[in-house]
Amino acid sequence: MPKIKTNSGAKKRFALTGTGKIKRKHAYKSHILTKKTKKQKRNLTHFSVVSHADASNVKELLALK
Repeated sequence: MPKIKTNSGAKKRFALTGTGKIKRKHAYKSHILTKKTKKQKRNLTHFSVVSHADASNVKELLALK
């Protein structure tokens, strides 16, 4: 049985926390930032945790399953 390859795009976008949850970055922080408020841009800077519904798909892409 061959090993499952990790998806290259997923390994650049997601990271694991110490407890095994999956971290992700927020969208809408790359361009057209002039119309967004300072508060909005600041809140998009922080990492977020992948939702429970998407976690299994992301784990499959990262070959963790």
